[in-house]
Amino acid sequence: MTAKRETSGEPEILELESFLPYRLYRLADAVSREFSRIYKDRHGLTRPEWRTLAGLGQHGTMTATALGEQSAMHKTKVSRAVAELERRRWLTRMPDENDRRIEHLMLTGAGLAAYREMVPLAKAFEQELLAKLSAGERTAITNGLGALQEALGKD
Repeated sequence: MTAKRETSGEPEILELESFLPYRLYRLADAVSREFSRIYKDRHGLTRPEWRTLAGLGQHGTMTATALGEQSAMHKTKVSRAVAELERRRWLTRMPDENDRRIEHLMLTGAGLAAYREMVPLAKAFEQELLAKLSAGERTAITNGLGALQEALGKD
């Protein structure tokens, strides 16, 4: 139960540790921190840099705005990640032919190689995480997350 009912005139309180949004945030953060050890140890990447690398590796060419939307990162984090990956020569920017304010970002050969190296490591991490759950628990979490995403209109 996430809230205690008002009794004897005392105000209702929220038990943060059992509040679903807080639990989801803490779990997502813990999983993200655990996975970050892999890309940080391998390539010295930050979370925003990894998300940028992964987004471009998955989608090919993207704008910074699209990367921010896809990865749920603020534009300043995207901008810093793009600048660092460009400094490493892992991505390039190409101005849009119709609107010079827009840049199309894409991985270079070195960036694509780093991404391709990380894909099997990411998949192995996911499998190890899921292996901690029973088949029923895996189905339940997959279905539950999907239902929440659909209910909130998030893909």
